[in-house]
Amino acid sequence: MKREESRVRNGLGAALGVALIAVFGMTASEPAHAQRKSIRWATSSVDSYGYKVAASMVKIAEDALGGEYTITVNPYPSTTGAMKAAMDGTGEIGYTADVGMTQLYAGEGGFKNYTPAKGKLVHAWYSYPMESFMATSAKEAGKYKCWSDFSGKPVFYTTAGFMNWLNFQRIYKTLGYEFKHVQIDAKTQSDALQAGTISGSVAYTTAGRSLAPYWKETEVRMDVKVINPCPEEVAKLKAAGLAVVDVDPKNAFTKDIGVKQIHGVPILFAYNVRADMPEDVVYKLVSAFYKNKDKLAEADPGFTPMAKDFVGMQVQGINANPDIPVHAGLARFLKEQKAWNDKWKIAK
Repeated sequence: MKREESRVRNGLGAALGVALIAVFGMTASEPAHAQRKSIRWATSSVDSYGYKVAASMVKIAEDALGGEYTITVNPYPSTTGAMKAAMDGTGEIGYTADVGMTQLYAGEGGFKNYTPAKGKLVHAWYSYPMESFMATSAKEAGKYKCWSDFSGKPVFYTTAGFMNWLNFQRIYKTLGYEFKHVQIDAKTQSDALQAGTISGSVAYTTAGRSLAPYWKETEVRMDVKVINPCPEEVAKLKAAGLAVVDVDPKNAFTKDIGVKQIHGVPILFAYNVRADMPEDVVYKLVSAFYKNKDKLAEADPGFTPMAKDFVGMQVQGINANPDIPVHAGLARFLKEQKAWNDKWKIAK
């Protein structure tokens, strides 16, 4: 009986071995073109607008590349982290903004003494503007009249490494104020404001409309008031070359926030790549986003400015840092649109 069981076991083992060989043999014999290549899209954290938008664009991007690529959206704790992921080779597309690209090439802030393992990001695709501004709890709003009143006070300037965080560093440097950042989990923002752990918190809209998911949650849980910069602060910012734009609070907030117009300082966001990304891939992606610009704006109002002037936004993004190289794929697209400037240089 034992010998019979042994023969059965040996027979099953042999059969299983043959089956596994057959499976692996079939896999190995599959043509190389059947194996899809990977593009990792590095963004900021899952509760950020940058992640939300990237996740909603994957299908357009995959379709544009003819099904040859699988695109995955990989969140990082900060925008700076997403940029470094793309430059160090753990991602192919990196979430960034004009102010982040400036710091990268200047070797400042989070990029001080930083050397990318693979290569620096170059201009590839600019997608939407964001407007940074200051807010606080309604019960404490009487303490603050200007942005100077937050100088040296504990403030959550969005997550450290975010582009709005960098933007307020740029703002404070211009105004000569003390930047005292308190790092918290964005989801606990309302608790921190109500407890007085932070005096204020930087908010931001996308294209003057969309609020970040964590800010929508904050507004539901508590009453907030926006504190605008005073006229002399606006004048000083403009004199330094920074724009100050008006945002209609009714487009972003559902409650009264104490001002008829929000005064914010805008930045331009991008999803940029290294120069070694194939020209054809970037060209197809940018062309697909251009083709679908109106659909994107219908799905998310943050894309409205891009839909109105897609080509102009690319030009604006490059002109914010004209010495930074332009990816060959974007250059090809802009030349087709008669919008290329021969003073710009193509990344190699």
